[in-house]
Amino acid sequence: MTSTVPAPGTRTAEGSALQAVFLDMDGTLVDTEGFWWDVEAEVFADLGHVLDEAWRDVVVGGPMTRSAGYLIEVTGADITLPELTVLLNDRFEKRIGSGVPLMPGAARLLAELAAHEVPTALVSASHRRIIDRVLETLGPEKFSLTVAGDEVARTKPHPDPYLHAAARLGADPLRCAVVEDTATGVAAAEAAGCRVVAVPSVAPIAPARGRVVVGSLEEVDLAFLRTLITRMN
Repeated sequence: MTSTVPAPGTRTAEGSALQAVFLDMDGTLVDTEGFWWDVEAEVFADLGHVLDEAWRDVVVGGPMTRSAGYLIEVTGADITLPELTVLLNDRFEKRIGSGVPLMPGAARLLAELAAHEVPTALVSASHRRIIDRVLETLGPEKFSLTVAGDEVARTKPHPDPYLHAAARLGADPLRCAVVEDTATGVAAAEAAGCRVVAVPSVAPIAPARGRVVVGSLEEVDLAFLRTLITRMN
């Protein structure tokens, strides 16, 4: 997918210290964390294994290699990581073939950011093939840049995806706001130096310095994100 970078004049919206907004995908913009768990359960059932619900908190929000590797280890399934990765992506892509449900407030937030020409990046641990399918629902025009988990040397919880997005947009990570739904994503964004809004989807996330926890994207708008940056700088 071709990414576009806004002209320099759009990098600081209306004089705000906020330079860019980075958004996670699964569980943040689209209600798909449950889809991933269902797909994992189905694939492992085909392999003769039942997943323990307690494992869900371990794999949520993680890169495919970590989540799939963990499930192979705890189940003892006779399958390689590359083979399982293909099965999971194939099953998930089929599941979302007719579109994906948006999280409450997602469409409104994306429209507001676009209307104010705020550089916005989708930063996900999902693979490119999955991101491009979800973008059919979200609208690729809403994003200046998209970063997939299989396009960086180290994906979340490492800071690389967010540092890459900031560099591509010519933004200072300290002046970038990130919206994430899992502890893995929050760790990646904070390691990159970004300010974080956590919207927990499956497991709780505690407030911390440089991080605000809200119950829904309906509580997040451009004014809120600008305040997050100015308050922390």
